[in-house]
Amino acid sequence: MSVVKSPLPDADLKIVSGALQGALVDLVDLSLVAKQIHWNVVGPRFRSVHLQLDDVVASARQHSDTVAERASTLGVSPDGRAATVAGSSGIAPAAEGWVRDTEAVGTLVDALGAVIARMRERVNATGDADPVSQDIFIQITADLEKHHWMFQAENG
Repeated sequence: MSVVKSPLPDADLKIVSGALQGALVDLVDLSLVAKQIHWNVVGPRFRSVHLQLDDVVASARQHSDTVAERASTLGVSPDGRAATVAGSSGIAPAAEGWVRDTEAVGTLVDALGAVIARMRERVNATGDADPVSQDIFIQITADLEKHHWMFQAENG
């Protein structure tokens, strides 16, 4: 059942819907990984890393909502269910248990790097098919790159 009809041609919608769904999965998982580490970080830089992780969680959640709503706007049902996220995320799982602050920072550098790489692929894939969705991916990528830079500077 489709309640909302997309203004995009079917071929373009297929490209864009795949990009939006992939972004949704990566952003939901990024928020979960960052929150898991947020709860378990320990070490001399606990407070600063703990707070910085919450910034990533807030950004990822906001961006996932934007992406899901864009999908809905185009008549594509977004799927952010746990099983879907677990089965198709491009992020390595967070370590279990306590995480040293330096390891936490490294994990976020890697997770953000993975999401950014996939987001840049989505930017390229959607340029002709839907510049509106491409613009969303560009904005998200810029924000994630800022977080990536800040975490890299933590271990500089």
